[in-house]
Amino acid sequence: MLKFHVEDMSCGHCAGAITKAVKEADPGTEVIIDLATHTVQIEGAADVNKVQQAIREAGYTPLAQA
Repeated sequence: MLKFHVEDMSCGHCAGAITKAVKEADPGTEVIIDLATHTVQIEGAADVNKVQQAIREAGYTPLAQA
């Protein structure tokens, strides 16, 4: 599981763009978005660098969480 804080994610469109980008980068993952806490959780064996790059390319800033 990977978890990121994405402060600049604020609406359904943002959540959709991030979900699409992550799924395109790693189709086997499950993406769980929590807009209230600006959290993106990735379930599966995704590569952290690949996921972060996909989120960046979608126009957002992912910050890794512990």
